[in-house]
Amino acid sequence: MTVSLAEIREQSGEVFTDGCPTRVVLDHIMSKWGVLVLLALTDGTHRWGELRREVEGISEKMLASTLRTLEADGLVVRTAHPEVPPRVDYALTELGHDLMEHMLPLVGWVARESDGIVGRSAD
Repeated sequence: MTVSLAEIREQSGEVFTDGCPTRVVLDHIMSKWGVLVLLALTDGTHRWGELRREVEGISEKMLASTLRTLEADGLVVRTAHPEVPPRVDYALTELGHDLMEHMLPLVGWVARESDGIVGRSAD
């Protein structure tokens, strides 16, 4: 499915306009940590420690902040289980799964092309 810029402008207003809600959403989902957390959750439900190990280099503070933001956006659901010790699971919502159907091809392209792109910028 290919979408033109004209179609995007028609559907959501002016994406280049300051204050457009698309900028907020893009900031949340396209940030380095947002993309990686969403990508990790594509494989299924994860606990906090699993996400921390999966997304190498993310601090506890940044993971907490990223998960709160994605949850507030309706992309991730947090489920706290009343157990001892406490257990909290994170998973993609239906909206999050829909997003990742579109984002996975982009991430695949980045994975394939990243060495060549980074190599060019080092020259």
